[in-house]
Amino acid sequence: MSAEQGVQPRVGCVVDTGGRIVFEMVSRSAEGRQLLLRLRPKKGQPEKVLHVLDLEPTDDGGRRAVLDPNTVLVEGRWDVYLLREPEAERQRLRPGMRDLRALVDGHRRDWQAPLAVRVPYATADGFLAVRSWLRPAHGEVDAITLTDRSLTVGARLHGASLRTGAVVHLRLRGGSGGVRDLEPRAEDDGRSFSFTVDHAELAAETVGGSGVWDVFVQPAAEAPLIRLARLLDDVAGRKEVFVYPTVTVGGAGLRPYYTVDNDFSVEVTKAG
Repeated sequence: MSAEQGVQPRVGCVVDTGGRIVFEMVSRSAEGRQLLLRLRPKKGQPEKVLHVLDLEPTDDGGRRAVLDPNTVLVEGRWDVYLLREPEAERQRLRPGMRDLRALVDGHRRDWQAPLAVRVPYATADGFLAVRSWLRPAHGEVDAITLTDRSLTVGARLHGASLRTGAVVHLRLRGGSGGVRDLEPRAEDDGRSFSFTVDHAELAAETVGGSGVWDVFVQPAAEAPLIRLARLLDDVAGRKEVFVYPTVTVGGAGLRPYYTVDNDFSVEVTKAG
């Protein structure tokens, strides 16, 4: 606990358009020399990846640490800790002000490959963490139009462009072999495109009547698949924030949604 009446120390952060994150200690009386970023391990697995950032004094008497955009954070969730001394016991930090304005219109910019995105956020239990994505190329979902009969999705490629043989690839999760390919409608820039999913056809191809279709784009024949997602803004987790209605067709309900990783998928369930 910090010296500030037993209150856990807080750290604010500012993100710039280049991906640099500046962490600023809010609790000035909280002792500490470093910040530790720990990649949250999967359940039952040991932690493997850590980054340590030195806290440096500022002109106004505060302390700050800088996460440079060239520092690679592998994809995942990074918890932020305070270290009083190197190798000392770590202490979780509460979030102070998070200035994420530089991220809000990230979907309007052109991003180079590989795509590296970092979004600070508050965890469900109230601590500071950083959500990171690191992908060779990316397809950013920017528009979803849902009608009684179909779903139309607009997206834009970053780090790739559409060429001859490009397809939108829907793959039924679970290894059942369900695959559906759609032709993208490309715009003149070769990067923006849209596609339409017919509800009745997708429901008919869902093995067992229920399942989740993950959505990819293959920008050219034989090219690697690129996952469609919404990553380029200030929202670290959009699954419970951007919720779309379920459309019922025959005996099935269809709903587009974002996964816990902000990837785009379509869920099909048996109606009733």
